[in-house]
Amino acid sequence: MTLDEINTELLACRLCPRLVAWREKVAREKRRAYQGQEYWGKPVPGFGDPQARVFVVGLAPGAHGSNRTGRQFTGDASGDFLYPALFRAGFASQPNSNSREDGLTLTNLYTAPVCRCAPPDNKPAPEEMKNCQPYLEREIEIIQPKIFVALGRIAFESIMRTISIQNKALSFAHNAVHEIPGGRWLVCSYHPSRQNTQTGRLTTEMFDEVWKTVRKLLED
Repeated sequence: MTLDEINTELLACRLCPRLVAWREKVAREKRRAYQGQEYWGKPVPGFGDPQARVFVVGLAPGAHGSNRTGRQFTGDASGDFLYPALFRAGFASQPNSNSREDGLTLTNLYTAPVCRCAPPDNKPAPEEMKNCQPYLEREIEIIQPKIFVALGRIAFESIMRTISIQNKALSFAHNAVHEIPGGRWLVCSYHPSRQNTQTGRLTTEMFDEVWKTVRKLLED
């Protein structure tokens, strides 16, 4: 399958009743600040360079972020932290990500979530993540990245499961780097959620170090 074919199938998916009901409810009722906007309210496709050597995995769309804009990490606090870092590292054409029409492009980097629909309380259920796993598997098969970046422990576990790594010695820690089969690498980072960035668990300097690590792996 091509990425376009995967996304066509994804946009028609209604496999998880709880997520379908929530994403569509949020899209109808809207947040007051976005009352004049049309919400996406559907599964959110991956985004980025189809020839990427770096594959970034997040958790799930935000109810009033990606579920509103229809693009990964766009229109919420996580994206406001992520894209400036990608811009500084040379992966993004601009530091801002506001809408699908803002002209942002990614170079050598592709991003997709573990769960494609916005979940209540930002907490997808294990079965819901399992239902989404085939999309991630097929994207990885098409893109064949050299480096995976896991944004958060759930993303780390999903990558390990998706590419069938059973090595229990590999563990999640911020800026941890693991060599994995096939001459590939897995880099870990705390998720750029508002909770992590506002509490100082993840600082700008800490996040920049992750992307410096990724750049060095690419150059080596």
